[in-house]
Order: sequence, then C-alpha cells, then structure tokens
Amino acid sequence: MKNFFYLLIVFVLINGCGEEKLKPKIASSLQTTEIPVQESWDSQILFSENGKLKAILYADHIRSYESKKMKLLDGVKIKFYNEDEKVSSTLTSKHGRINDITKDMFAIDSVVAVSDSGVVLKTEELVWKNRSKKIKTDKFVTIIDKNEKIQGYGFESDQNLNNYTIYNITYIANLNEEKKK
Repeated sequence: MKNFFYLLIVFVLINGCGEEKLKPKIASSLQTTEIPVQESWDSQILFSENGKLKAILYADHIRSYESKKMKLLDGVKIKFYNEDEKVSSTLTSKHGRINDITKDMFAIDSVVAVSDSGVVLKTEELVWKNRSKKIKTDKFVTIIDKNEKIQGYGFESDQNLNNYTIYNITYIANLNEEKKK
C-alpha cells in the first residue's frame, strides 16, 4: 500500500511537470496608446508662475496619456487667482482636457464660469489659453451680470471675466428694466 502511494505521487509529479503551461490571451484590438500611463481620482493640480499661484484645478478623475501629450478630466473645477493670489474666478465643467505641451485647458459640457464680481458665463465648450491667460470659445454663450443678460456666438475674455467680448450677439436684455416691470 505504501508503494502504491509513492508510485501515485511520482506519477502526479511527472505528469504535472510534463504539461505545457497555459499563456494568457492578450487582446490584439487593444492599443497601448489608449491606456493611460497614469490615473488619479479626487486630484488637484496647481499652476504657478514665478512662484505665484495662478490656478488650482480640481478633478474627480484624471487620465494622463504620454503618447498623446494630454490629460483627460472628469468633474472639473478650476479656481483662478489674481496678482494678490486671491480667487478671481471659478470655472466648472463635466469634462476637460489639458494639452501637456502648451498647458492650454479645454472645458467641455455644461461649462460655467463665475467671476468674483458676479459675472456668470455659461457655454458648452471653452478654452483657457495658458500663454495669454485668456478664455475663448466659438460656441453659443450666455453672460449674466447685475445689469444685463447677453447671448451670442463667439467669446473672448481675460480669465477674470473683467474685459470680455461677444462676437455675434443674438440677444440683450437689461435686467434692471425687467425688475421694474
């Protein structure tokens, strides 16, 4: 009986060693450029210039792609700071993208920017140009301040929403006159 167990163990060992190992299947349709090199959740990115804080980006999810030189963002909020390092405006959007080379940021879907003076900008897409510190879009925009509501296509402003231009105005309403009615 003892010999039988020794024989069985030797048989199992020889049989187990002789089998070819199974290799996992790799999906050939998956491109490595589609896989982010880094991901983070509930993150902050600080932008500074000459030691002064210029902006803080908060995101629910960030995916960084080295080959595309970009970061994709979900759940975006950015606080812009003035020369005194006080919050001058805030921008929110559902999605965003950062060009890693130029550091330009694209806010996409349900974009809302609010300045410290109370100016509110609403649009579907907005670009913050890092070099010029300006925000731009060629999409439909709505601007509301304490005196008026303006709508149109095409927009450019400083990041603080102090000096803005709407290129193709389609609607203007004086809010003070509407309050009197």
